[in-house]
Amino acid sequence: MSIETIYGQLQGLKPNQLKQLQRLYHQRLPGDCLATPEFAQRLAAISTEISQPVCAYINRRGQVIRVGVGTVRQTQIPPSELPRYGAERLSGIRCIATQLKLEAPNESTLTAMALQRLDALVILTLSGGGFERRGGGASGYVKETYLAHLVPHPEATWTVSPPLSLETLTQQNFLELTESLEEEFRREFVAQQVDVDRDRVLLVGLMTDRASAQRFQDGLVEVSRLVETAGGEVLQVLRQKRSSPHPQTVVGEGKVQEIALAAQTIGATLIVFDRDLSPAQVRNLELQIGIRVVDRTEVILDIFAQRAQSGAGKLQVELAQLEYMLPRLAGRGRAMSRLGGGIGTRGPGETKLETERRAIQRRITRLQQEVNQLQAHRSRLRQQRQHQDVPSIAIVGYTNAGKSTLLNALTHAEVYTADQLFATLDPTTRRLAITDPKTQAQMAIVMTDTVGFIHDLPPSLVDAFRATLEEVTEADALLHVVDLSHPAWQSQIRAVMKILTEMPITPGPALLAFNKIDQVDSDTLAFAQEEFPQAVFFSASERLGLETLRQRLAHLVYYAVLP
Repeated sequence: MSIETIYGQLQGLKPNQLKQLQRLYHQRLPGDCLATPEFAQRLAAISTEISQPVCAYINRRGQVIRVGVGTVRQTQIPPSELPRYGAERLSGIRCIATQLKLEAPNESTLTAMALQRLDALVILTLSGGGFERRGGGASGYVKETYLAHLVPHPEATWTVSPPLSLETLTQQNFLELTESLEEEFRREFVAQQVDVDRDRVLLVGLMTDRASAQRFQDGLVEVSRLVETAGGEVLQVLRQKRSSPHPQTVVGEGKVQEIALAAQTIGATLIVFDRDLSPAQVRNLELQIGIRVVDRTEVILDIFAQRAQSGAGKLQVELAQLEYMLPRLAGRGRAMSRLGGGIGTRGPGETKLETERRAIQRRITRLQQEVNQLQAHRSRLRQQRQHQDVPSIAIVGYTNAGKSTLLNALTHAEVYTADQLFATLDPTTRRLAITDPKTQAQMAIVMTDTVGFIHDLPPSLVDAFRATLEEVTEADALLHVVDLSHPAWQSQIRAVMKILTEMPITPGPALLAFNKIDQVDSDTLAFAQEEFPQAVFFSASERLGLETLRQRLAHLVYYAVLP
């Protein structure tokens, strides 16, 4: 905020009127007063002369730090310029604003107060719709005032006083008000605080014409689980219905304000959208909301970074993260410049940005070379297995369908399992003994657990994990595991099939296998058996139906794989 800069609606103002506004910066108010009668009347006089609302923003030292022409909404301080504060504190800034109408502040004005987390908002309503003539000249006259401030209660965001006289308002002890409010906010914050290490997340969902209501709801539930798997806590979910996403902010301007207000109210530290966002959309949202914004892909990447155990897995996760990050560096040069104070510092910021971009590009090139080497190594291993005439089956399916649990149950592989999305990333290959259905002799096949699929798998992940996914395309057959207990199991089948059909090499024949039959009712089981009569049904955790599954795998290998 630049000293003596006047913000807002300046069209038509005369030079002497701008000077009057600039002189407000020279005023100093007592620390324990909301306002003095002299300052309030001076503000009203200027507002009366220009026939427009005027806002003065004052810090706790009594210094005027921002003057604007227009409403509180039109002159509010951008989130990037506000002091850093938490959910247990106010911003340390109050606003004294004039209003030409004799009425209480409207919701737009109060929302702007909440978005800035102001200590207090004082509204000065002016007599006679804005001015009255005295001795041939305009003279400001405060008719009545209103005092508004935030309250730390979930059922209410703010409170507004009844109309007060200017004398009553100026006698209020400002320090006592702010100290008592912040003490209440601290108590509320401590009561709500469960785990300081977890992100407090506000989830935003956008339903467009392309998605059904059920698909939209399933997607929100899935993103909520992704957030929880990544270590966050979803405090609130906001929804909007639009024909298509807004190109600048995904949601409209009014919804952005609602998101910002909700985030302030619940003390959110992170905003998560249920879809992919462009770099420009992320920047626009963060500038208007003042809180970090991430999309669905970034949440998935964070989970992958936590879950990768092997060197190959970590390699591929880093590649995916860098490819995601690179286009999002745009605009950071300006942010770096601001750190230096403006003029004379833009060059170094842009230079640092270009240096960082080139370094990332070089790193991506090296990682891609290493992934190619990884592909070649795995290809050699597959060729060795093929020379030994060992049939291979890749276990595929939606994330958390129970693929790793099944591999453990069949082969005693001891792969990590948990009721989480993307619990395992690294492929695990184990031998499984089955019975030849024709000769009844024992024979070996190779079972490979693969990374779980998900709706709209981000392209950067598909590309980075191509070495892993080649286990699918190079397998002799697939075992498609489905979580029958999931409410959206039919949609998950379609999502997996869509990803498989988009692979460069068409995978081999597949056996559909429904897991977790111990967790579903008889009607669901009967429906699935009727819809998919050729499928096999089992419970990996309870070891139900595994022998039938072995027999079906033997038939799959014998009749569809072996020459």
